[in-house]
Amino acid sequence: MAQTEKKGGLLRKSSASKKPLKEKVVLMYDEIFTTEDPSKCNPRFWEELFLMKVNLEYLEGKLEALDGEELMKIKDNINCLFQHCIQALGEEHPIRVVNALQTLCALIRGVHQKNKSTSGFDIINMLVGFDKAELCMKNLMESLDSLLCAEGSESLKSLCLKLLLCLVTVTDNISQNTILEYVMINSIFEAILQILSSPLSRREHGYDAVVLLALLVNYRKYESVNPYIVKLSIVDDEATLNGMGLVIAQALSEYNRQYKDKEEEHQTGFFSALTNMVGSMFIADADEKISVQTNEAILLALYEAVHLNRNFITVLAQSHPEMGLMTTPTSPIPTTPVTPLGTTPPSSDVISSAELPLDADVQTSNLLITFLKYSSIVMQDTKDEHRLHSGKLCLIILTCIAEDQYANAFLHDDNMNFRVNLHRMPMRHRKKAADKNLPCRPLVCAVLDLMVEFIVTHMMKEFPMDLYVRCIQIVHKLLCYQKKCRVRLHYTWRELWSALINLLKFLMSNETVLLAKHNIFTLALMVVNLFNMFITYGDTFLPTPSSYDELYYEIIRMHQNFDNLYSMVLRLSTNAGQWKEPASKVTHALVNIRAIINHFNPKIESYAAVNHISQLSEDQVLEVVRSNYDTLTLKLQDGLDQYERYSEQHKEAAFFKELVRSISINVRKNLAFNTLSQELLLKEFSTIS
Repeated sequence: MAQTEKKGGLLRKSSASKKPLKEKVVLMYDEIFTTEDPSKCNPRFWEELFLMKVNLEYLEGKLEALDGEELMKIKDNINCLFQHCIQALGEEHPIRVVNALQTLCALIRGVHQKNKSTSGFDIINMLVGFDKAELCMKNLMESLDSLLCAEGSESLKSLCLKLLLCLVTVTDNISQNTILEYVMINSIFEAILQILSSPLSRREHGYDAVVLLALLVNYRKYESVNPYIVKLSIVDDEATLNGMGLVIAQALSEYNRQYKDKEEEHQTGFFSALTNMVGSMFIADADEKISVQTNEAILLALYEAVHLNRNFITVLAQSHPEMGLMTTPTSPIPTTPVTPLGTTPPSSDVISSAELPLDADVQTSNLLITFLKYSSIVMQDTKDEHRLHSGKLCLIILTCIAEDQYANAFLHDDNMNFRVNLHRMPMRHRKKAADKNLPCRPLVCAVLDLMVEFIVTHMMKEFPMDLYVRCIQIVHKLLCYQKKCRVRLHYTWRELWSALINLLKFLMSNETVLLAKHNIFTLALMVVNLFNMFITYGDTFLPTPSSYDELYYEIIRMHQNFDNLYSMVLRLSTNAGQWKEPASKVTHALVNIRAIINHFNPKIESYAAVNHISQLSEDQVLEVVRSNYDTLTLKLQDGLDQYERYSEQHKEAAFFKELVRSISINVRKNLAFNTLSQELLLKEFSTIS
């Protein structure tokens, strides 16, 4: 007996002796694509259509094959199909609802392909007709809201979210997507929150819900009042905020785990053996091979939560067991394969205070630690555009955290100590730190470590100036808090001072190349003012008097770098070029550093001469420093502990517009509506009479 093959809506016998037979649903689609009303000959047409398995490929292809004029001719039938889809969403028969949801997805995507300026018709008019648009979209949003909030099928909820993601991402620039006006008017915000607050719903749909919310918040956020922004900013329900935090933490943890697995696989492989054999000439190439696709969508969700909602700051510090060490609890198998949006979303929510009590033997973690680990990975390689965007967004999130009073309180809390294993870039001159030797410290130490790591590892020809500026600003804001609250942090400040001095050295060594692209004096001024902050206020926040002595020791030891910097800025500030003003600011900022060098250097030389010592030890230099503080005169510099607060709209609007565009394209590309097999659905709905 000849076997039957199925392809593109056609049923054909392998003998090919007969004409190909079309599926009934395909024949029904063809009727819609005529100018006649398909229900004239068959009054039960629409009723029967939604009992048929949707052929997404055929329906979308048919829509895309038509030009603007041809599509306008069948506009009435398209409107009718759209309206009947919405009506079917209210039916009790779940198969009809599923087919209606999938048909809507195909309709929206297919029609939007034609929504070009040349075709001269409006998408809303094409889908529903202007006269019925408001009522139809209201009914659609109300139906989706009801399905998302109902106790019913998880498959239906999954499809509802996918339809909404389809609606939102159908254009690259979501702010040009006029359909979203109806999503603003008929809000589904509460439905999204309900998903995030329920452990079961969160496990199944949390990822899609969080990405959807992040995108909706970015619809015309600078041009009009976006209700999703307003509502997100005032959410104070602990279960909801924690639920959102758990979804984000799980997605970031999954990325960290994938990266770690690839890293371990890479280190144990042949290439690692070869690298060890021939030295570290291949380190850069080797590192490039360890790449896991970044997840800007989930990072955007974290940013919006931190930036808009002050209550979310508490979620950052919410302790839970280390996700990488956990075994996933048994949970119901999802009724639909989870669709990747950028990266594979987590398959289950492994944390909930009710599900997993803290174990004394398990390393505790929190969202902030997971985020810092994620940041340490994506900030390693900024040559790739996606990682550059991710790295920038990580630093923007850290900027918001560093400005928040409550966040600073738990960052600096001596009673909240954690071991944070940040990823460090392979470098020839340093050994890989052993994970087990990491001390337990306040979380601000990990933030400072991350900043120091970035400073040390990105001095290269393609200099990421913007990221360096943000990095120094974060350090400055943390110091301002420490000075204000007199927090004496036990941190290895020498590593920071050394990194900053090496950064100044790099700027001077590459003056010509860098000045062709960047105003390096802005960055140099910020670095010098960090030192001024330590010099002027260090006695209020450095842990011990000896730490303050060590600061002076480092300045004196590395005085040649400060001397060279002074010579460079003096040369440029006395010329009438474009750098005169920014260079002269650095000249003035160096006054106290130069005073320290000029005051102590002669005293050290005198001490060496009197005691007949050719080279002084660190202890001997420190002794000279301590003995001669009294005669040192420094100028009081104003504004060192002041900073301009972060403002998205005025400075970052272009970045976020481009980022959201990139996320929208990525989400649309990875969105799958046909993940529900008809067999699986029939099994799930087998109880229907």
